[in-house]
Amino acid sequence: MINALTVDVEDYFQVSALAPHFPRSGWDAVPCRVEKNVDRILATLHEYGAKATFFTLGWLAERYPKLVRLIVMEGHELASHGYGHERATDQTRGAFLADIQLAKAVLEDIGGVEVRGYRAPSFSFSDKNPWAHDCLREIGYVYSSSVYPVVHDHYGMPDSPRFPYMHESGIVEIPVTTARVMGRNWPAGGGGYFRFLPYGASRWMIQRVNRADGKPAIFYFHPWEIDPEQPRVDAASAKTRFRHYVNLEKTESRLKNLLGDFQWGRIDEIFLDKQFKLAAV
Repeated sequence: MINALTVDVEDYFQVSALAPHFPRSGWDAVPCRVEKNVDRILATLHEYGAKATFFTLGWLAERYPKLVRLIVMEGHELASHGYGHERATDQTRGAFLADIQLAKAVLEDIGGVEVRGYRAPSFSFSDKNPWAHDCLREIGYVYSSSVYPVVHDHYGMPDSPRFPYMHESGIVEIPVTTARVMGRNWPAGGGGYFRFLPYGASRWMIQRVNRADGKPAIFYFHPWEIDPEQPRVDAASAKTRFRHYVNLEKTESRLKNLLGDFQWGRIDEIFLDKQFKLAAV
């Protein structure tokens, strides 16, 4: 079973929870750490023979075009994380259209490849923006990975399908992986849960999805999660600081365990370019 590994390419100061401390108007004045971190990720993926999908911010791509070209050159999928990392639920339909169109154009121009996939910042597709998938279709995207079917205080659509499906818009939606245990969806697809829980919990849940459900897993992480030396924002709330900084020093070693325990590939090759049965919703 080949699972889908995904990287949300954003820097530490672009995280939604830290937005009050790093207004977008001041981003250019903040030293970026993303290039070094992505270089380490690419080297690790090469070492383990793994491929991944890199959901990349257009804002970063414009400033670090070599990073984008290196992702493509190494054989990974280049996909969109929007332009300015603004939650889809915080935008009007028109503003969202402009953001995803600009991001796609920037990434394709720099990367020299078609960008077919999109992931909303903070998985911000919900019943508050039912037009979001239609917008992706209008701009020319093929798939989305913007829904996380879990209960969470900032995102989540717990009643959504757990596995990839064809949305009525014609967009393929590829949710981040959950494990169904005791009648509830449990987050099994990475992010803060990967850092907070023991590694064995993530391994067990992915194995369960592979074996019991017979499905590939979709896992995600961020470049800043392998960077324990990033600047600390002491003014952030205790809850935000815990979520953002917990176990950063362990993430890289856990990621290597993950790469050794499972096979990993690109979203497009697993779900689009091979025969994969999708549910219609």
